[in-house]
Amino acid sequence: MHLLFVCTGNTCRSPLAEAIARRMIADRAIPDLTVGSAGTSAWVDAPASDGALLVALEHGVDLGDHRSRPLVQELVSGAQVILTMGPHHLDRAEALGGAGRSWLLTDYAGATPRPVSDPFGGDLDVYRATYVELEQAIEAVLERIVADRSRSTR
Repeated sequence: MHLLFVCTGNTCRSPLAEAIARRMIADRAIPDLTVGSAGTSAWVDAPASDGALLVALEHGVDLGDHRSRPLVQELVSGAQVILTMGPHHLDRAEALGGAGRSWLLTDYAGATPRPVSDPFGGDLDVYRATYVELEQAIEAVLERIVADRSRSTR
């Protein structure tokens, strides 16, 4: 299964989500689960924002190799679950063929459906709050995936 995280520029929220999920997947040894990220208005090959880089490093996550990529139909087609940061990202993922496989991240995580805070342009405390928000949602997402897999193998 491949999860795709989507935000606007693919320099803050979605790369943080991808890195958090990748680390949690490794820590929990969840088999056959991969992650990626993209942005609805992303430039090609832009690095993660300074705030995202610094806050990720505070949590032992390295975004130094991250390069942004635009959300395109091929990425949508390759993902079984598309998790978006806001409603306009959801609309775009669905327009590119992701209907039925796309959700707001918070909705899929079982929380009240709402956008994930965009830290772009904010100070480090704003990025830190977004990191915590993403970490909590992704933990719930992974628990849901593991539980769904467990139920399907019974």
